[in-house]
Amino acid sequence: MRPRSVTEALRLPPARFLRSWWPWRSLVYLLTGGVLGLAVGAVLLGLLVLGVLLSVLVVGLAAFLAAALSGIVVARIERRRVRIVDDVRLTDPHRPPARPGLRGWLFARMGEPATWRELGYTMLMTSALCWLDGMIVAVWAWGVSALVCGPLYIRDSPLSLTLAGSVFGLVLGVVLLYPMSAWAAARAAITQAVLGPRMETDARLTEVARSRARLVDAFEVERRRIERDLHDGAQQRLLALSMQLGLARLELPGSSPAAEPVARAYELAKEALAELRELIRGVHPKILADRGLHAALREVADRAPLPVDVEAALPDRLPAAVEACAYFVVVEALANVAKHSGATRARVVASTAAGRLTVQVRDDGRGGADPARGSGLSGLADRVAAAGGTVALASPAGGPTVVHVELPCGS
Repeated sequence: MRPRSVTEALRLPPARFLRSWWPWRSLVYLLTGGVLGLAVGAVLLGLLVLGVLLSVLVVGLAAFLAAALSGIVVARIERRRVRIVDDVRLTDPHRPPARPGLRGWLFARMGEPATWRELGYTMLMTSALCWLDGMIVAVWAWGVSALVCGPLYIRDSPLSLTLAGSVFGLVLGVVLLYPMSAWAAARAAITQAVLGPRMETDARLTEVARSRARLVDAFEVERRRIERDLHDGAQQRLLALSMQLGLARLELPGSSPAAEPVARAYELAKEALAELRELIRGVHPKILADRGLHAALREVADRAPLPVDVEAALPDRLPAAVEACAYFVVVEALANVAKHSGATRARVVASTAAGRLTVQVRDDGRGGADPARGSGLSGLADRVAAAGGTVALASPAGGPTVVHVELPCGS
């Protein structure tokens, strides 16, 4: 396998390492590091001297400010330069300023810890690292050239001594490529440790993602518990009440004063039972838990106020959280179609491929859907994002509107 960094290249057999470009890339990395460090040091020294001399004027304060922010430029160069010895892309930690203009940019940068971390790295580079880079390159170049070419300048030098010195110089130059490359690897590691992504930030983001997944799972478990309690408790009692009122209505003669109130109570109980069943279906549909996403989507299509075609090429069952998310996405999308699109027909297509569930809802309405107008699309996107999926919306003026959702459905 091709090494992606000089650190990996150093583990190769000597013949492969010496035939590769990594030793020479290390040489270029250290050489440019020394030159860059000396140049930055000279610029910083000039800015500090200018700031001291003109400290009573605004120009002096600007020089001090430029010196403080110089680390931003140096860090940007270093993040690119580190790719000479390591195929890694270090991201820029700076965020876009909240306010436009130079003042907003200055306030944003001066308040970021990354700015001061980059300044510290700049001071370390100009005071120590660049000198070490230059010293190692100079020792390697001087030692090799002195041993290879030195005997040629010694008068009356025997030919055997000349050849021996030249050969020894070449061998020493090859051997010294190892410590030089090792220092280049260490130098790149220092750069990545200081200027790379913060490990604590990555860990915090990972924990946030995991906690969000746990909240989604806990929420889904709670939805199922509520659905069971409503189905097995309140719905059964309301059904029993409706049956008792029906029997009472049959027993009462039509001329009885209680006949009309009992009949009205019976109708109200039936309406409450129908509303409760609709509520249970909205909390967590029983057909989804019992028969899976395919059957649940067909039931949603049957209950929709407009014709809906369903095409679903799905396995028998998917993970419960994925099925629930996809189901409610379709329910919300079809509700938006009925309320806002003016469509006469809709289509739902669901399929799985490469460990992902793809759901697409299309209508022939007027288009122009905008999540910012509170049409429910933003909530739909939040639900999908919590499940680790993505949402794409296409809704040009005049239609059609297409909602494309992808959800990871691996085990």
